[in-house]
Amino acid sequence: MKIKIIVLLSILTLCISCVDGEVLPKPKAFLRLNYPEATYQKVISDCPYTIQISQNSNIEFQNNCWAKIHYPNLKATIHLTYREVDNNLEDVLKEVEKLTFEHTIKADVINARPFVDYQKKIFGKIINVEGYVASNIQFHATDSVNNVLFGALYFEVKPNYDSIFPAIKYIEIDIKNLMENIEWKNQSIE
Repeated sequence: MKIKIIVLLSILTLCISCVDGEVLPKPKAFLRLNYPEATYQKVISDCPYTIQISQNSNIEFQNNCWAKIHYPNLKATIHLTYREVDNNLEDVLKEVEKLTFEHTIKADVINARPFVDYQKKIFGKIINVEGYVASNIQFHATDSVNNVLFGALYFEVKPNYDSIFPAIKYIEIDIKNLMENIEWKNQSIE
């Protein structure tokens, strides 16, 4: 008899406890990554340009004024390529954008945003390539007369877009700052 009462009370307790509340699924959990706030330092070299980079990165120049901006904590590198313009700006820019459009096979979306600063004579684009591609951000800047600087962001990991997206957005802010603060050393006087 005691067992029947205990079972009956247990069933009754379960039924009463479920009547009141509405059952809702738990929300999806998202990884929260905290990156340090960027502060920038001016990089002066023998190259025909001066840029600013994050203090969370370091730069390595090559003889031809190409450079690599390393983000050791993010396992990422921005590869910068410098080209001097010799009445061939259109050809140089076609070559630069050719790299971006080689990603169209694997890219989900390619968004290009123009960048223009008439006062500093900086004209360019930041191109975001969404999807599982080798380089998710490419950019170029020119003074439209003497100089072209272009870059591409690469990670030292398999391109899993969902996983590296927060790091892409973090470095994109540094790329915008780099473009906004380019100083051309060999500008022609107009």
